[in-house]
Amino acid sequence: MVLTLIMFCLVSGAFAQIDSTQQYFKSPYIPAFNIRTVPDSSSFTNNMLQKNKPTILMFFDPDCDHCQEATKNFTARIDRFKDVQILMVTIYDFNRIKKFHQDFKIADFPNIVLTRDAAFDLPRFYGVHSIPDVYVYDKKGKLMRHYKKDIPVEEIAALF
Repeated sequence: MVLTLIMFCLVSGAFAQIDSTQQYFKSPYIPAFNIRTVPDSSSFTNNMLQKNKPTILMFFDPDCDHCQEATKNFTARIDRFKDVQILMVTIYDFNRIKKFHQDFKIADFPNIVLTRDAAFDLPRFYGVHSIPDVYVYDKKGKLMRHYKKDIPVEEIAALF
């Protein structure tokens, strides 16, 4: 009986994981969300994204070297992304995110919105298992490309 229960939990967990990691394939448009901005912790929803403008969604950890490098590369080439909105999402502690916001001078880049998803809704929808994890959407909000770990900023810029 106990062995059957353990097997059921393992199998159920495996199927739940498969469903969540493929959910963005089944629905290739930006999902509904309600997360908090940094530094003021105000609400930010999918309805607040600018219409008819491409979107880059980047999941990150403020202490991750690859994430910091990707952020440096995006901000160094921000002129290539002037007509693109960049939404950076993390689940980590607000104080760590706020420090990241200050260290990388995110306030200097009006098209970058730094956010915290404390409920883990977006990472669950996308099945995020490693970071940085970047999703590039066209101006209609449809997924164009997905990148993991080493983010080719020049390649992404060429899409626009």
